[in-house]
Amino acid sequence: MSLLSRLFRRRPAAALSWIDIDALQFRLTAGAPVLLIDVRGTDEFTAPPGHLPGAINIPLAELPARIPEVAARAAPVVLVCKTDRRSARAAETLLAAGLREVTVLRGGTDGWHQAGLPLD
Repeated sequence: MSLLSRLFRRRPAAALSWIDIDALQFRLTAGAPVLLIDVRGTDEFTAPPGHLPGAINIPLAELPARIPEVAARAAPVVLVCKTDRRSARAAETLLAAGLREVTVLRGGTDGWHQAGLPLD
């Protein structure tokens, strides 16, 4: 722990955690509890090619105000966007708010679609 962290008694920020498309598909197929959050804008979420099955839409700009809603779900969170840039920023927001089971889908909906997996 750094000197400043010890002086101000702050825990170091949690590192981002990533999940590959195959691993997420396996978890979803196995019925593992997961809160899949798509942080794209509503227009992107509903437009073709679509969004991951079971995903809910919480646009990145709305996420800070909806952290209590996410925390109340008490499930591991997987964040997704078109690629993985916005979802990585969303993960940083959730981790900074104290959530710990937060993962980013590597490749986002683009990668999911390129893998030939269905989108809603």
